[in-house]
Amino acid sequence: MQEIEKFRQESLLRIQSYPNNQKLQDTASSFFQQTISVNYSYNFTWLGLPIIQYPQDIVALQEIIWQVKPDLIIEAGIARGGSLVFIASMLELIGGNGQVLGIDIDIREHNRIAIENHPMAKRITMIQGSSIAPQTIQQVYDFANGKEKVLLLLDSNHTHDHVLAELKAYTPLVSIGSYCIVYDTVIEDMPADYEWKDRPWGKGNNPKTAVWEFLKENDNFEIDKTFQDKLLITVAPDGYLKRVK
Repeated sequence: MQEIEKFRQESLLRIQSYPNNQKLQDTASSFFQQTISVNYSYNFTWLGLPIIQYPQDIVALQEIIWQVKPDLIIEAGIARGGSLVFIASMLELIGGNGQVLGIDIDIREHNRIAIENHPMAKRITMIQGSSIAPQTIQQVYDFANGKEKVLLLLDSNHTHDHVLAELKAYTPLVSIGSYCIVYDTVIEDMPADYEWKDRPWGKGNNPKTAVWEFLKENDNFEIDKTFQDKLLITVAPDGYLKRVK
């Protein structure tokens, strides 16, 4: 254990130096901007299903799940199901009865079949509906009833209003010491002329602006910058929110 603590302390010292290393920051930013334009995050799978995330954020989520050991992980935004399977596999490794609850406004039939037929399906439940609809929120609260340790992941509609509504609706479920991870806050950091094609979000209207507004009125959460500082490449700068009280 002493060696593990030594490793942790050495890591922290390195991480603390990264924000002041401008060359490193510029390199990371350049890499991200180049890779987002070629759909880099669409290249990976987890146990056979597509997981549309940057590898760095996958590793960070692994660290958080192992640290918190939640009874329930709520994820808004299912896509092709790889993230649900990743979460379920981590809960399987931890042991116990941990469950993942996925929410999506449109769970396509072929994705549902792939998820339901996966070996990790025993830990996965899905709800189809808007994550901010009252009936969906009620279903989530009913499912979370009695769960002591809850982790929240928001990765659905990325507009300011939608994410802010999700934050207000679901963060009361997050247990102290656990996290709410808000993905794609990096939208705010992209160049002003970056084209989001037919997407309704963009600079000034995205998950990061929602996080900033949410934290003005809620001091139960703080941005844990350790993650973005050490990852260097992440879709969630200012999006790793730790519940502190």
